[in-house]
Amino acid sequence: MTYAAPSLTIGIEEEYLLVDPQSRNLIAEPTPELWEDAERRLGGSVMREMLRAQLEVATTPHSSMVGLANDLKHLRRTVADLTRDHGAAYIAASTHPFALWWEQRHTEHDRYQMLASDLAVVGQRIVICGMHVHVAVEDPELRIDLMNQVSYFLPHLLALSTSSPFWGGRNTGLKSYRMNVFRTMPRTGLPEQFSSWAEYQRHVEVLVGAGLIEDGSKIWWDIRPSTKYPTLEMRVSDICTRAEDAIAIATVYRCLLHMLFRLRTQNQRWRQYAGMLVAENMWRAQRFGTGSSLMDYGISRLVPFHELVEEMIDVLRPDAEELDCVQELESVQTIIDRGTSADRQIATFEMALAEGASNEEALKSVVDQLIIDTVTGV
Repeated sequence: MTYAAPSLTIGIEEEYLLVDPQSRNLIAEPTPELWEDAERRLGGSVMREMLRAQLEVATTPHSSMVGLANDLKHLRRTVADLTRDHGAAYIAASTHPFALWWEQRHTEHDRYQMLASDLAVVGQRIVICGMHVHVAVEDPELRIDLMNQVSYFLPHLLALSTSSPFWGGRNTGLKSYRMNVFRTMPRTGLPEQFSSWAEYQRHVEVLVGAGLIEDGSKIWWDIRPSTKYPTLEMRVSDICTRAEDAIAIATVYRCLLHMLFRLRTQNQRWRQYAGMLVAENMWRAQRFGTGSSLMDYGISRLVPFHELVEEMIDVLRPDAEELDCVQELESVQTIIDRGTSADRQIATFEMALAEGASNEEALKSVVDQLIIDTVTGV
């Protein structure tokens, strides 16, 4: 089947945590004035999330990565100014180092109150944030086909984004503990593989018809067809503490979709592997981040992650050239060289302990570092 080329316009949604600069804990009850000011400054680009201690922003769609980067940085700068003006701060991290989930309050909105009620303690403990990247794939059949193929690379995207090594005041030993929290919810994880858009719709309609969900927006896979836009929404990544890392990962995702469509025009496609195999790489990504290896199923052996990234950059360079984002693609190497937010958080924590700080003091130093890194370079 021949498809028209997708536009591949791209947008990002980010979820932030609001923190008290003195206690470094989450602000369980932000002031109404903060929200009123947020809506005045950002309009429809800012939204409330499930927790009152959360704030979500969304860029507009962009045809260039430069435009997307400028938009995202503007949003982050504005949130930094906003929170500072109201005696608060914010962090771009997928978990807070020591906040306790049972002390948080849910937003008074029908959707979030219903989720908290329906999901019981599983939903109430979702004190996590993510980054969602929307890339426009207008043809729904192509959307499903690309979802089937690009799922192979979801562990790579997660490894590059890890920012949640702490939970409840403990170093979990995982680079993305967010994944473990989120996986307790229903309809999460890797997507099913479907032969067509119609098959996907039939499965969604079974759940809707039974009254289990209202629509496909209650399917929280690591990647999914958006119910609001003609996009393929990548949801697997932690939120990146540094804006430039977010842009690098969004660039990789966009280039992957371009590459897969390019292969289709040459009567080729990426080989699809069983979900159990991709899930094995997902576990390694959330456990080790970029610091270990993933399985290359084409050669059936573990390969150091930095080698996989180098190979991925080479494979995607023609696509980055066509999309005019070679620099943004190559900046993924900076994540490998510097480490992810999770790596930096752990290093900050361990350094503070080595210098004689208590566990509580070391955790607060991690929050301080996150506050600084969230606005660095924006």
